[in-house]
This record gives sequence, C-alpha cells and structure tokens, in this order.
Amino acid sequence: MPERSSKKQIPKDTNEIAAFVVETATNEPDEKNLHAIALGRLGGLKGGRARAEKLTAEQRKEIAQKAARARWQGKNE
Repeated sequence: MPERSSKKQIPKDTNEIAAFVVETATNEPDEKNLHAIALGRLGGLKGGRARAEKLTAEQRKEIAQKAARARWQGKNE
C-alpha cells in the first residue's frame, strides 16, 4: 500500500494557491478526543510489560541476543 502524506499538497495554479492560503489561514485545528487519547496511552503503557510477562526466560534470552547482534552489527559497518 502506498504511503500517503497527511499534509495537503500545495497547488501549482495561482488561483488554487490563493484559495489554499485562505483555507489554511482560516481553518481551525481539529480538537482531539481526550478519551481516545487516554485509552491509547493506557494500552501503550501496559503493552510492553504485559508482553514481557507472557514470555518465557528462553524467549526473553533469544530476543536479547538478537538485539545485541543487531547493535554490534550496526557498529561494525
């Protein structure tokens, strides 16, 4: 799937540029839903800890070794 920019493209036509400037200057920013933000943060805060508790000691060791190899490989290049 192609990546899409959340920013609006600046038009090339002079009249479209003028309309774009007026629209950008007069638009008010969208208000964020504070409840959705809180729920997303809550899930993010407990995600790593919950995953770590489910892993066995062997799985944690494998993950740590893989991370260490990746760090050392990056330093040798």
